[in-house]
Amino acid sequence: MRLLALPLLLATAAITGAAAPLPVHVAEPLAATQGQILIASLPAGSHELTLDGTPVHVEPDGRFMIGIDRDFAGSMALRWVTKDGRSAHRMLNVTARPWDIDRLPARLLTPADPDAPRNLEWEAKRAAEVAQVRAARAIPSDYPFWRAPFRWPATGRISTHFGSQRFYGDTPASYHGGMDIAAPSGTPVTAPIPGVVRLAAGPFSLEGNIVILDHGRGLSSAMLHLSRIDVAAGQIVRQGEVIGAIGSTGRSTGPHLHWGLTWNGVRVDPEALLPPQLPPAPEAGR
Repeated sequence: MRLLALPLLLATAAITGAAAPLPVHVAEPLAATQGQILIASLPAGSHELTLDGTPVHVEPDGRFMIGIDRDFAGSMALRWVTKDGRSAHRMLNVTARPWDIDRLPARLLTPADPDAPRNLEWEAKRAAEVAQVRAARAIPSDYPFWRAPFRWPATGRISTHFGSQRFYGDTPASYHGGMDIAAPSGTPVTAPIPGVVRLAAGPFSLEGNIVILDHGRGLSSAMLHLSRIDVAAGQIVRQGEVIGAIGSTGRSTGPHLHWGLTWNGVRVDPEALLPPQLPPAPEAGR
């Protein structure tokens, strides 16, 4: 996680005797990249932080978290109120990232058949699954688990990176909203940071067996395609605790863990939060 400090620009005697508090403008903008979780801090006692007018929670020590959308480019405005009641302002500049793009001929895009009969049974089942996922992510919580440094939930090869996308000619397909870790079926999957289990269910049509962990303040992990689930909804799990095992349930072409990370509905890149992956430990006796 990236931790940045916002300097408190306190005026001295000239402000002390002023009739009205002068606003604070931080000239140096914050910098972030697309798909990033940004962890920063305001001076202690600051409050009423907004990002382009949308409220952002600030912890008592000034710490806060922002998720940057994969496709956002440009600037956003951070505004808050200082401990002494002054309005403050700073810009957040977001730079573009190079994504893995696979360009294919337009002829390979299979158009939807408007005359195909609808599968009403599947549509009803899928709608219920989507509702469960949305409900699991909609529960607000003030858990401080998001402040812990992330660890790998499984050891393996990254088979697909966050943000990867195919284009058929000029027509884009949906981008990949998580990171895929390929490993043998049955490989343990652990909690990357502590969390509350909000959903442990499946197999769903697309996600297969799924576990959603609530890390607090709108940050949640979704672990997909599991071969088994070892936790239950409402359970608090420690960092490193086994929550299930890698599998290939749902829409999957082989055993892997799809790890999706969202902040208040914004999909962000889990890989950017991880330390370098350690090599596997040598087998006993060798």
